[in-house]
Amino acid sequence: MPRPQDHFGRKARAEGYPARSVFKLREILEKFPLLRPRARVLDIGAAPGSFSILLLEKLKGGGEVTGVDLAPAIAVPAGTPGYLYISGDIFEEGVYTRIRSRAPFDLIVSDAAPATTGTRELDAAQSMALAERVLDIAADCLSAGGSLAVKIFQGAGEREYLARLRSRFKTARGFKPQASRSESFETYYIGMGFIPG
Repeated sequence: MPRPQDHFGRKARAEGYPARSVFKLREILEKFPLLRPRARVLDIGAAPGSFSILLLEKLKGGGEVTGVDLAPAIAVPAGTPGYLYISGDIFEEGVYTRIRSRAPFDLIVSDAAPATTGTRELDAAQSMALAERVLDIAADCLSAGGSLAVKIFQGAGEREYLARLRSRFKTARGFKPQASRSESFETYYIGMGFIPG
């Protein structure tokens, strides 16, 4: 049974976004200087499309956004200028090849999450596997000085993940947006100033 919409869910619908997650990204972008003018952005876990729509609005036609997700289509209309959607699994080589062909990116955002099982330890471990894959993609596809914002479910290897981020970015930290549900154990890790090599 679908969860009833809360304040953020209703507000998202009223403003024309398909999901409440848009307010998480909006708060992240207000708090951290991640989005450069004319940036090339990779949106991992793009469905249903709120992050991509907001990024395109912020770029005002001056950059490019590439979205990727398992869903066959998302709420960004086909043919939207400056937008490419890749339907597929980021662990698959063919999908990764398509992502890499769009690099380098100035910013990678990931709201990707595993299909939850209700077992916190398992969900956290699967979320961390996704976050590790996102960081591998960032290591290969981010431009020097670029930024990363990645969602994780807390409970499996956060300290090690943050240490890995700090080895590749000038600054890295955790951040929980106000739009995250109070009962949620999700948080975001932000890396700024990517160091290649």
